[in-house]
Amino acid sequence: MKKILIVDDEPNIIMSLEYTFKKNNFEVFIARDGQEALDLLKIQKPDLIILDVMMPFVDGYATLEQIKKEERLRHCKVIFLSAKNKEKDIEKGLSLGADLYMTKPFSVKKLVEKVNELIA
Repeated sequence: MKKILIVDDEPNIIMSLEYTFKKNNFEVFIARDGQEALDLLKIQKPDLIILDVMMPFVDGYATLEQIKKEERLRHCKVIFLSAKNKEKDIEKGLSLGADLYMTKPFSVKKLVEKVNELIA
């Protein structure tokens, strides 16, 4: 079973994505901020991480920088899912090593398609 980590501080997004990915046969882990995600990643190795940018404590960019420093996590696929939609925000996310940058609002169906493409 494929594992996915959803990192977002917005409860409605977490609930919607958790439901969707469980329905699509994923094992789902949830973190509500970057620090919680980094703590969880010490014990879990997901196939893919969906990461918000604007979160309390540790933002998505800083979280991804930490993830990419970890040898065992370096190959995890990462999708930024963020309301930050300026070109410089998208470029920053991709330059840090994200595989994809999707902006909110987003299509859940399209996100599921992209996740399946990335981990196929």
